[in-house]
Amino acid sequence: MKGVPGMQYTPKLFTELKTYTRDKFTSDLFAGMTVGVVALPLAMAFAIASGLPPERGLFTAVVAGFLISALGGSRVQIGGPTGAFVVIVSGIVTQYGYNGLVLCTIMAGLFLILFGLCRMGGLIRFIPFPVTTGFTTGIALIIFSTQIGDLLGLRMEEAPGEFLEKWSAYFNNIHSINIHATGISAVTIAVILLTRRYFPRIPAMLAGMVVATLIVQGLGLDVETIGKRFGELPRTLPLPQWPAFHLEDVQALIKPAFTVALLAAIESLLSATVADGMIGGRHRSNVELIGQGVANIASAVFGGIPATGAIARTATNVKSGARTPVAGLIHAVVLALLLLVFAPIAKQIPLAALAGILVIVSYNMSETHHFVAILKGPRSDALVLILTFGLTVLVDLTVAVQVGVVLASLLFMRRMAELSDVRMITRELRGDEDLREDPNAIALLAPPPGVEIFEVTGAFFFGMVDRFRSAVRIVEAPIPVMVVRIRNVLALDATAIHVIRELHQALKKDGTQLVFSGVHTQPLAAFVKSGLLDEIGPENFLGNIDDALNRAREIMGLPTVPRRESFVPTVSREAHLATAPPKE
Repeated sequence: MKGVPGMQYTPKLFTELKTYTRDKFTSDLFAGMTVGVVALPLAMAFAIASGLPPERGLFTAVVAGFLISALGGSRVQIGGPTGAFVVIVSGIVTQYGYNGLVLCTIMAGLFLILFGLCRMGGLIRFIPFPVTTGFTTGIALIIFSTQIGDLLGLRMEEAPGEFLEKWSAYFNNIHSINIHATGISAVTIAVILLTRRYFPRIPAMLAGMVVATLIVQGLGLDVETIGKRFGELPRTLPLPQWPAFHLEDVQALIKPAFTVALLAAIESLLSATVADGMIGGRHRSNVELIGQGVANIASAVFGGIPATGAIARTATNVKSGARTPVAGLIHAVVLALLLLVFAPIAKQIPLAALAGILVIVSYNMSETHHFVAILKGPRSDALVLILTFGLTVLVDLTVAVQVGVVLASLLFMRRMAELSDVRMITRELRGDEDLREDPNAIALLAPPPGVEIFEVTGAFFFGMVDRFRSAVRIVEAPIPVMVVRIRNVLALDATAIHVIRELHQALKKDGTQLVFSGVHTQPLAAFVKSGLLDEIGPENFLGNIDDALNRAREIMGLPTVPRRESFVPTVSREAHLATAPPKE
C-alpha cells in the first residue's frame, strides 16, 4: 500500500471491513470463539507466574486483546499476556509493586507508539536470531523453574527470586512434596499431550485444566486452588484508573519500560511475520507497534499487565479459520463473557493444573531444535547464544538483550572486517595475468611510471581503516599520483571518509594527487555530502580504471591512451545528483 496517503498508518481492521462479507464473519466467529477458550487458562497462568492474581491476566487478554486486533497492523494477530513477560513483570512487581508495573506498562506503551511513528518496525528484524533464541530459551527455563513449587505442591515460603537460590530452596523443601498436587500436574500434562495428538480440534490446555479440576473436586483432594490462594475472582472489568506517580518513579522505570517495549515489539512482529507465512499476507509493522502501544496503555489503566502478540494463540486463530481482525475482537468478547459467567467456578481450578500448563508452555517456548542448531553453527553465533541465555537466567533479561545485541554487532563487524581487504596492485599489473574476460581488467595496461595503485575490497568502514592505513604506508618515496580503486566497495562510513581526508592532506604535502577509480553511488554520495569530493576535486573521481590512469597521465603531463568502450562511463557528481533518488 505504499504511495497511498495515510495507508501506512491505517489499521488492518479498517481495510478489511471495506470488503467484509457474511462468509468471513462466519469463519471469524468460529475462530474467535475457539481462541477465546484457548486463551482463558493461559491468561490466568501467566498472571500467576508473574506473581499477580489471575484476574490481571484476564483483564489484559480482554482489553489488550481487543485493541491489538482493532488497531494493529496484522489481519489475524491475537494479543494478550505471554510467557515472554513473566520474568521481567515478576521482577518489576517485586521491586516496585503493582503500581510500579502499571506505570512501567504505560511508559512501554508510549515507547511502542514512538517506535511506530518513527517507522522503526523494519529495524526490529535486525536483532540477531541467536539473541532472540537465547533470551527466549532462558525465559522458558525461568518460567519452568517458577512452577516447581506448585507443580510438586511444596509447602514452603515464597521462593527466592534468584535462579540458583530458587532451586536451592526447592531442594531444601523437597520433603514437603504433595503427592496429590504432583499427580494433578502429571494428569494435566498427560491430558494436554494426548488431546493434541488424538483430538487436535479440542483446546488441549482447557481440556487439561477441566479434567484436573473435576478430579480435584470429585475426589476432594487436598491441593491448593485459585480460590484458596487468591479468593474470589471479579466478574467484570474494573473501572479505568490512572496511576499516581512521581518524577523519580519515571526515572527509575525508564530502563525496564524500554525493555518491556522492545520485548513487546520483537514478539508482536515475530508473531505477525509467522501469521503472514500462514495466510500469505503482509502485516504493517509500524501500525502494529502503534496498536501494541495503545493496547498496553489501556491494559495498565484497566488493571492488566504488559501484552504483545501471542504466537501460539495467533497460530490457533489461523488454523481455526480466521480471515480478518474481527476474529481477535470476538476472542476478547468471548473472554469477557467467560469472566462474567465462569468466575465463581474458576476459583476451584487447582494451581497444580496451571503449573502443568506452564510446563508445556515453557517447553514450547524453549525451541530446543533452534538452540541446538545454533550451537552447531559458527562459534561466534554460539557464543552470543550461550551468553544471552546465561545472562537471562542468572542475571537479568535487560542485561542479556543489551549484551547479546552489542556482542553480536561486534562479532559481525569483525567478520565484515575480515572479509575486507586492501592491497597494492601496481606491481601485479606489470606482466601478471588477470581476468581478461572482465571488461575492467587491467593486466595489459602499463600504469605510468611512479603511479601506485591500491585496491580496496569489501565494506570500507571503521573496522578496517587500520588495514588501509598500514597498506598505504608502504609507499616509501613521494609519488606523483596514488590511485585508489574501489570498484568492489559498495559502502563506506564516516570513519573511512575521515581516514581518506587524512591521507589526502598528507599526500598533498608531498605533492601527490589522490585519484579514485570505480566509484559507486553510495560512496560518491558520501564524498559529496562530506565535502571531500570538492576538496580532492570532482575530476579525480572516475568510474573506471582507464579513466583513472588517463587522469594520472594528465597530472604528470603524459599523453593519454584511448579508453576501452567496454568500460562503464566516468562517474561525475553531476551524473550522480541527476540520477540519485529524491530524499524522503
